[in-house]
Amino acid sequence: MSEVVDRRRLRRPRRLARLALLCAAASVAVLAFTGPHGLLVLLAEFVGLVLMAAGAWWAITRRALARIAGAALAVVTPVAVILLAYAAEVLLLAVIGLALWLAGLGCARASLRAARPPRPMPVRESPPPRRPVLIMNPRSGGGKVERFDLVRRAEELGARVVLLDPSDPSAQQDVAALARRAVAEGADLLGVAGGDGTQALVAAVAAEHDLPFLVVSAGTRNHFAADLGLDRADPATCLDALSDGVELSVDLGRVGDRTFVNTVSFGAYAQIVQSPQYRDAKAATALDALPDLLLGDGGTQLTAQADDHRIEAPQALLVSNNPYAAPDPVDLGRRPRLDSGVLGVLGIRVDSAAQAAELALLGERAGGLKLLSARQVTVYADAPEIPVAVDGEALTLPTPVVCTLQHRALRVRVPRDRPGADPAQQARARRLDWRDVTRLALGRTGPPRTGGHS
Repeated sequence: MSEVVDRRRLRRPRRLARLALLCAAASVAVLAFTGPHGLLVLLAEFVGLVLMAAGAWWAITRRALARIAGAALAVVTPVAVILLAYAAEVLLLAVIGLALWLAGLGCARASLRAARPPRPMPVRESPPPRRPVLIMNPRSGGGKVERFDLVRRAEELGARVVLLDPSDPSAQQDVAALARRAVAEGADLLGVAGGDGTQALVAAVAAEHDLPFLVVSAGTRNHFAADLGLDRADPATCLDALSDGVELSVDLGRVGDRTFVNTVSFGAYAQIVQSPQYRDAKAATALDALPDLLLGDGGTQLTAQADDHRIEAPQALLVSNNPYAAPDPVDLGRRPRLDSGVLGVLGIRVDSAAQAAELALLGERAGGLKLLSARQVTVYADAPEIPVAVDGEALTLPTPVVCTLQHRALRVRVPRDRPGADPAQQARARRLDWRDVTRLALGRTGPPRTGGHS
């Protein structure tokens, strides 16, 4: 009986998988129909991708004229490919082929989601807090606390608000002490309106005292809030949890004696954020530092041990509180769950334009990119101390640095209705493996694996 149910449940996913393969094959057929000119354009697209990657590599690892030339190559190459397709009179067919390929990708992702729908994190009912205390950083997110009138709205809902001093840039270092004082004075909920770094400091105190924690997405990026399903466009909606909320149990990362809710970075990025100029001029500071860091002249040599896996000499290493669904060096995507009990690990090593091209062509299968999950990550270095970025905040920690996870240590109170809590929304970033799609289309196996880290 269960086999019959499984077959019925997999009927739609298999149809989508077959449609995905059909669209992918049709996109190749369209290009083949164009004859030698179309094949020439297809070859030019692959060469163009390689040249773009090489140009981008030179742009970030060189200075002066070499940087300008690399940037120009990265920009001019796609334009040249388009002009070549137009001159060969196959531009329309190339566009149709691209549209079919994109349609195939969409069907492939939909088939995998339908075959194994993602499960949301379990929630539990809890009574509203009676003495909530919210710590708000007026400087965070370019002044979101004032722009969204968060102080007044929170006080109307019965919360006591503690404002950090906007004139003191080091005020964040006192956040944990403020949270502990609030607990001593009887707070039964702690909350933060600020970025991930501020969230982590107060979350540690909340977990220590087994108090619910409220996240208000008033920071710049708010990855933690996004993965909780909260509305980053309107942080005031997070306050609805004070009157009508539910609780999630989520993991807390630990690096040394510091808690993190999002990521810990080692290597190039961690070195860059140490610069005093970084906050006011992020792009310029990064461009100035990257040539030395990536070419091996400006940082320490790292080695990471992630459970049984060893990552040798990564230029950049990122450890996350739960794995991201489809991480890459540019866009981490989202974490579908925050209660899996494992760390996500991304290590990257690119030493040349050729390796940059390999990364562009092969993505996560490139030799210079390592994607893992682990319960403990230990980072060794050829220096007694190394720069570390914890939820974007610059620190220096003694080596070796150990990252672990406290499983479901934090009680997070969230609004009952959250725009990003739909598991289908969270699964959109799931990594795509065409082998899973093919197996599903051919009906050889049950539901495909969900693209977890190995």
